[in-house]
Amino acid sequence: MANYIHVPPGSPEVPKLDVTVQDQEEQRCRDGALSLLRHLRPHWDPREVTLQLFTDGITNKLIACYVGDTMEDVVLVRIYGNKTELLVDRDEEVKSFRVLQAHGCAPQLYCTFNNGLCYEFIQGEALDPQHVCNPAIFRLIARQLAKIHAIHAHNGWIPKSNLWLKMGKYFSLIPTGFADENINKRFLSEIPSPQLLQEEMTWMKELLSSLGSPVVLCHNDLLCKNIIYNEKQGDVQFIDYEYSGYNYLAYDIGNHFNEFAGVSDVDYSLYPDRELQGQWLRSYLEAYKEYKGFGSDVTEKEVETLFIQVNQFALPPSQVYPVLRGCWPRVFIHGSQRLGTLQALIMSCLLGILGTELGSSATSAQMRRFCTP
Repeated sequence: MANYIHVPPGSPEVPKLDVTVQDQEEQRCRDGALSLLRHLRPHWDPREVTLQLFTDGITNKLIACYVGDTMEDVVLVRIYGNKTELLVDRDEEVKSFRVLQAHGCAPQLYCTFNNGLCYEFIQGEALDPQHVCNPAIFRLIARQLAKIHAIHAHNGWIPKSNLWLKMGKYFSLIPTGFADENINKRFLSEIPSPQLLQEEMTWMKELLSSLGSPVVLCHNDLLCKNIIYNEKQGDVQFIDYEYSGYNYLAYDIGNHFNEFAGVSDVDYSLYPDRELQGQWLRSYLEAYKEYKGFGSDVTEKEVETLFIQVNQFALPPSQVYPVLRGCWPRVFIHGSQRLGTLQALIMSCLLGILGTELGSSATSAQMRRFCTP
C-alpha cells in the first residue's frame, strides 16, 4: 500500500527557477515577480506589467501579473508563507498539481521557484455559500469532484489514506506553552492533555477506517473560495492543492458540506439538509461510476451508504466550530462526534507555530483573530 502520488509518464516537466521573491516590500516583490516573468513571458515589457494582489494570507501571498486591461493572459505568482513547509509538503503539492493538470482538472503549472510557484489564471467567479446550494452549480461541483476521485495516480499500488500520517505530523508540532500569558492560560485550561488526544485519535481511526469509504485522490480543502465557476462555459474548476493527497472519499465530500456554512460569518443552519445531500450525492455517484466505467445507474442503497459515510466524516458543528471559528488552516481531520478535542488540539498547535515560528509573518491582528472565541 502507498500514499504517495505518482505523476503519469509523459507529463511535461515543470521548470524550477532559482528565484526568491521577497514579499515584505512592494518594490522587492515586483522585482522578484519580473525576474520570473523574464523566463515565462519574455515578450512582455516590464514597464507595462501590472501586479495585482489577490490574497495576502499567512499560508500564501497570491499576485496576478498581466499587461493591458483585458487580463486575457494572467500569470499567478504564489509566494509561500514563511515556515509553512512545517505544515504543507510542497513537493507533494506540486505532484498533485501535475497529476490534476494531466487529467484536465487544474490550470497549467508554469514553474516553481525557491519560495513559490507560478500558474495559469482560471477565468470565473470564486463561489460563496449561497452559490453551492444552487442545484445547477452543486451538480457541477459533484461531477468535478467525482472526476478527481476517479483519477488513478498510484502506479498500481493500493492507495492508503495519508490522514493519519498528517495527524501524527501535526501532533509532533504541539507547543508546550506560549509566551503570551492570556493565550497560554487559555491553552492550559481549554486544550485536553496530549494523552487524552492520542486516545481520541486512536478511537477515531478505528471508527472511520471501518466505514468502508474508498481511498482516492482528494482535494481535502474544498471551501467555497476554492471553487471557480465559469457561467459562460458552464463549468467549475477547483484551485489550491496544498492539502491534496490520498484520503477517504467520504472525507472530501463531508469537508465540502461543512463549507456550506461559510467561513467569516458562520451559519450552520446552511449545512445541507437530507434532501439536498441526497441530490448532491446521487449526482456525484452517477458521475463517479461513469468516470470509472461502471455505467451511471445509482441505487437508493448506494446513496444511503454514502450519506452515512459522509456524515460520519463531517464536523459536529455545534460542538466544534465555536472553538475553531476563523481558524487557519482547514486541516483535514473531520469526523465523528468526539472529534472536537482533536480539532482544538490542531488549533493550539497552529497557534504555537504561528506565534513562535512565523515571527513577523503572523501579525498581531491575525493572532488576535485566531484567539478570539
